[in-house]
Amino acid sequence: MTTTTQKSATSATTTTLSTTRSKTLIAASMAAFLGVFMIWGVGFSHIAAAHNAAHDVRHSNGFPCH
Repeated sequence: MTTTTQKSATSATTTTLSTTRSKTLIAASMAAFLGVFMIWGVGFSHIAAAHNAAHDVRHSNGFPCH
């Protein structure tokens, strides 16, 4: 037999895990979006400063820029 305190503790743990997973998923999605933007968005940029900032990363990933 479980008490009310045990049930609420289990419910709180489930809610905490759900919230943690949601925050982790949001953070991972934003990191992936930023990474894609940096490689592809800056990769097609014709601005010299953006090109120079991403130059080595593009070459290390096999992205032709010349």
